[in-house]
Amino acid sequence: MTVAWAAASRAMGAAHSRPLRILILGGTRFIGVYMTELAVRRGHIVTLFNRGETNPQLFPKLEKLKGDRDGQLDALRGRQWDVVIDDSGFVPRHVSLTAQLLAPNVRQYLFVSSVSVYASFTTPPDEDSPVGKLADDSIEKVDENTYGPLKALCEQAAAAALPGRVTVLRPGYIVGPNDNSDRFTYWPARAARGGEILAPDGPGDAIQFIDVRDLARFTLGVLENNTVGTFNVVSPPGRFTMGDLLSASISCANALAKPAVAPRAVWVPVEFMQQHNVVLATDMPIWNAPSGPDAAFAKVNVARALQAGLTIRAIKDTVCDTLEWHLGRPAAQRLALKAGIDAAREHEVLVAWHAAGARPQQ
Repeated sequence: MTVAWAAASRAMGAAHSRPLRILILGGTRFIGVYMTELAVRRGHIVTLFNRGETNPQLFPKLEKLKGDRDGQLDALRGRQWDVVIDDSGFVPRHVSLTAQLLAPNVRQYLFVSSVSVYASFTTPPDEDSPVGKLADDSIEKVDENTYGPLKALCEQAAAAALPGRVTVLRPGYIVGPNDNSDRFTYWPARAARGGEILAPDGPGDAIQFIDVRDLARFTLGVLENNTVGTFNVVSPPGRFTMGDLLSASISCANALAKPAVAPRAVWVPVEFMQQHNVVLATDMPIWNAPSGPDAAFAKVNVARALQAGLTIRAIKDTVCDTLEWHLGRPAAQRLALKAGIDAAREHEVLVAWHAAGARPQQ
């Protein structure tokens, strides 16, 4: 192992001798909001640093410092905090600038990375598995090809600035209320519309994700216990399946949305969907094919985080809470999800599947 994490065996959320002074780089978008809220509830003293452009109305009672990760860091100079939560670092140069500036005056730096850092998912990765690399380390454009390697370089930038004082969290899909990526939200939202739901492959296919509230709780726990090291933070492999997700989505939809036509899953083989131009990566979000180059994306090893106190709530709790939030969104957002197959195309595929002589499966 490249970093120590023996302190991880201590109980998560143990009473701290005094409130921590926490600097959050971001704090007003999705995961940052939950981390900020939990830190405040636990009695810590929180300062937010961001550009003041995203949800500036949030947390009116907290200290807010305005700046930009791209060199506009004057508001941070000469200040001291116990710990830093970096949930907004995507470019290694930005992380390096911030971490180097803060290094003399903080005890611990926590960087939110991603399981996408791993170079391969042909076998289940753990925290010591090789990470992806860029042909040109000077690249700063973040896209689907550079996102993982750039996150890996961000981890290295933080470690170089604060050796032995960095905690790296590598979550997978981060889901729950207020996740407007709609990748997880699509499934309970689709069930709420009722009728036949096009579902990929089979109900036994494994999935992995992390509820944003479980991620926030783990984050505060490792900070309160001064736990350093690298942790995959996602549900344990085999804990959840697509069948679990569809079952929970249907149950929650029946309870909360009460669709006129009862929802039911129709499991269609991957080959058939591909023949009918279903783009699996975006039309069937959260799911990953159980074979092929990304087969282990839903089998990431999380033993280290579990030992450090990671807990995962029931899938139905995440699904129902997400659906309740979704049903309260403005109509334009409810009707134009960013992920999941278009309703008209879904109908076409289902018609073709039935015409081929297949029967719907529950």
